[in-house]
Amino acid sequence: MSRARLLPTLGIVCAALLPCLAGCGFHLQGRAPLPKAFKVSYIEAKDRQSDFVQGLRKALLINGAQLAQASTDASAVVHVLHDELSERVLAVSPTNLPREYELTYTVRFSVSAGAADLLTAQEVSATRDFSFDEHVLLAKDNEEAILRQALAHDLVDVVMRRLSSL
Repeated sequence: MSRARLLPTLGIVCAALLPCLAGCGFHLQGRAPLPKAFKVSYIEAKDRQSDFVQGLRKALLINGAQLAQASTDASAVVHVLHDELSERVLAVSPTNLPREYELTYTVRFSVSAGAADLLTAQEVSATRDFSFDEHVLLAKDNEEAILRQALAHDLVDVVMRRLSSL
């Protein structure tokens, strides 16, 4: 096929596929349309500075929600009932020093709008393991912090998908 005929053909194919992409539910990563009930949202949590709560706050803002200063001003309230990071030793060396840890981030949440429960209490968790070496303690502490943030980010994604499906 000559170049003169290839470009118009390519343009027609792209134009034909454009409505398919628009109607298939495709969204940029991190963006999902939220129901109208979340237009003004409030996050109720004991620890408002945890990685999960901070990530959820940011995700709600990115997806078009406004955050209220009080639950009475909000059209929807996300109740973070449990927000915990636990650490467990998976393997030890012959000298009884830890060699591998498992991090588990667990969040339990519910959602209400006024007196109605939009989502009953649900629990989500994510787990990752990492090796440990006392000779590179600073690097391993940094690795643990990065994993903790990644786990919180994964849980925020799960919660946002559930919120957008309401």
